[in-house]
Amino acid sequence: MKVRCLAIDDEELALELLVDNIRKVPFLELVAFSSDPFEALEILQKEKIDLVFLDIQMPGLTGLQFIKSLPDSCLYILVTAYDKYALEGFNLQVVDYLVKPVAMDRFIQAAKRAQDLLALKLQTSKSGQVADKDYFFLQIDYSHVKVSFNEIRWIEGLKDYVKLHMRDPSKPLIARISMKALEQQLPTAQFLRIHKSFIVSIQFVTSIRKNSLFIGEMELPVGENYKDTIAAFMGNPNRDQE
Repeated sequence: MKVRCLAIDDEELALELLVDNIRKVPFLELVAFSSDPFEALEILQKEKIDLVFLDIQMPGLTGLQFIKSLPDSCLYILVTAYDKYALEGFNLQVVDYLVKPVAMDRFIQAAKRAQDLLALKLQTSKSGQVADKDYFFLQIDYSHVKVSFNEIRWIEGLKDYVKLHMRDPSKPLIARISMKALEQQLPTAQFLRIHKSFIVSIQFVTSIRKNSLFIGEMELPVGENYKDTIAAFMGNPNRDQE
């Protein structure tokens, strides 16, 4: 499938390199590019865009502010000269965070990740649920590793990585992907987001307290924004009325 792209960078040379990279990747389709983030906002109102490549340090509106100002209608890959914004970028659920100068293989890797996510979204919208499989493939280093949903106990967000705690505690899996991107690949009937940094497998949950969830002896925090989700999971959606 073709991925319709918008490129944004206030530096002319950096924008030219970004545009050139997009044009070299067969499954990417460059719809528009701009050095002005406000002009880019107008483009997004007029065009169907699947993926936005954007810089962070831009005058008037930073890349992070740009993402915060828009509804969750497309995917984002940050391309910047600074690695210090990686944590905030992944907290905004960007697909990937590329530090300039970007090697072409690394660029293609990030673009392929976005294409896979878009394909999954399309499949989900058609079927109403994640494909009827008991596994998925997770990119770890330079390999795609087959991971069984039934083997995952809980998932932990670690800055710009995630750590999958497996049924075999001696074999955790660590991958560079945002929590949101990973969450979209998990069957909602089997996994529950309980915190911005934690997703749990329902089958391994042993008990729940007011601010904690337990998987065996492991205690995980329940985020304030997820307490209604936990209450509904326990069959008590009106928890505040107790």
